[in-house]
Amino acid sequence: MTDAAPSGPDTSATARSGAPSSPRRRLLRRLLRNPNVLVGGVLIVLFVVVAAFAPWLTPMDPYAQDLWTRYEPPRGLWVDGALNTEFVLGADALGRDILSRLIVGTRVSLLVGFLATSLSLVFGMVLGAVAGYLGGLVDDVIMRIMDVLLALPGILLAIAIVAALGPNIVNAMLAIAVVRIPTMARVVRSEVLALREQEFVESARALGGGHVHILVRHVITNAWAPALVLATLGMGTAIVAEAALSFLGLGTQPPDVSWGRMLSVGREVIRTSPHVTLFPGVAITLTVLAFSLLGDGLRDVFDRRLKDGS
Repeated sequence: MTDAAPSGPDTSATARSGAPSSPRRRLLRRLLRNPNVLVGGVLIVLFVVVAAFAPWLTPMDPYAQDLWTRYEPPRGLWVDGALNTEFVLGADALGRDILSRLIVGTRVSLLVGFLATSLSLVFGMVLGAVAGYLGGLVDDVIMRIMDVLLALPGILLAIAIVAALGPNIVNAMLAIAVVRIPTMARVVRSEVLALREQEFVESARALGGGHVHILVRHVITNAWAPALVLATLGMGTAIVAEAALSFLGLGTQPPDVSWGRMLSVGREVIRTSPHVTLFPGVAITLTVLAFSLLGDGLRDVFDRRLKDGS
């Protein structure tokens, strides 16, 4: 007597149809389970929304000056039982609303951080991938140049570059990107050194694939995870570097608004009017904390050991 085949859906077909999206679902599940990713991501989204809608969120004109209200202390959101929109966080040395200037300054900090990090990511990945894949003299030349840049203190190198090119926000962004390139290149190179001996790279080389094709199609696409984590952590560093350059007068120039510039303006009255420097400092701290949490979370998610154990 022959046993009847069990009825039901074709589990093999279901498995095949769901196989392509399974790794993505596992990755999304790890992201949602990581508290650092959630907290950092929520804060970053909040800052991005504030930067995108800054002209509509500012309660007052961030550039309007009123010497009669200079160093006005914070009034708060509620005054005499009514909603207050004037000098919620106080005023600066020229009577400008600090809250409005903080909101507008979010654009500068995020834009400079994103563009500087993107430039360092692109050039760092290219230089690191070429050095690690080709090796030999090319590797020695590229990495010795990176070592020279790493030997110099980052902020001093950025100051020297901006001083040579001229103080403005574009040159500050380029200087921050140059400072970040060596670290990115070294991380990518270490990944490429491990990947270039893998079987899939040897197979691509045996099939006649050119160096550019193998680098772009097989090597860089498998080395992006640690570079992405480093870039996310580097966003916070870039924002701090921009604030430092603007604090020294080498970044954002008046009348543009920058958190670092706001700190510089209020440093002389930090004892008598601490709110002028307190709130820009808190904004910088929260932004850097958000990107640090997100970077730490992504590092945990993309860790190979966690991948193998999931």
